[in-house]
Order: sequence, then C-alpha cells, then structure tokens
Amino acid sequence: QVQLVESGGGSVQPGGSLRLSCAASGSIFSIYVMGWYRQAPGKQRELVATISNGGRTNYADSVKGRFTISRDNAKNTVYLQMNSLKPEDTAVYYCTGVVTSAPNTRWDDYWGQGTQVTVTS
Repeated sequence: QVQLVESGGGSVQPGGSLRLSCAASGSIFSIYVMGWYRQAPGKQRELVATISNGGRTNYADSVKGRFTISRDNAKNTVYLQMNSLKPEDTAVYYCTGVVTSAPNTRWDDYWGQGTQVTVTS
C-alpha cells in the first residue's frame, strides 16, 4: 500500500502565500505523475497542477503565474508554492500520485486525505 500525506495548509489573507507538501510512502518502486487537485464547497474537484517524474508540468489556467509545482524524486515528495492567493483559491487541496510498486506491474492512482486552504480577510 501507498500513503500520501499532505501538510502546509492553513488560513491566509488575500495576496498571501502558502506552501503545500505531500510525501508518499509505502510500497513504492516508481511514481510517474504527482499532482494537486482542489475541491471548494459545493463544487467538483478540479485539477490545480501536475508534474511528471521528468519534470513536465501542467497548470490550471486559474493558477498559472501564481502557483508553482515541484517535486523531489529522492524523497517522493511534491510541493505546491501558492503566491498571490485569492479568496476563490479557498478549497481542500488533495495530493495525488500515480505509483507502481514493482517493475512491470500496474500503475495505481493514490490520493491523500486533503488539507484545507482558506483565503480570507
């Protein structure tokens, strides 16, 4: 089994910054893609950003230029630096990873429990 544990959420004023971290542990041979999704109250979960093991990134249009995703492959950890935060960024942020536990075996998608980010004055 694989566990993803997020940290770094909290409450911040508009224009402020937060850095989220997500560490994967357990039976891990390789992690292909890691990423962040978010879900605001009453809304569907949406993509925020993803990063491949080669460093290729993808961002939602709503966060481009404000958020930066990065990862440390040696630590199986993904980060999300969030700057210029807006009230509409308020949501529960979930970490995800596409993981295989052994060579030539299937890839599975794992999710963390989520961390709350609140942007309010």
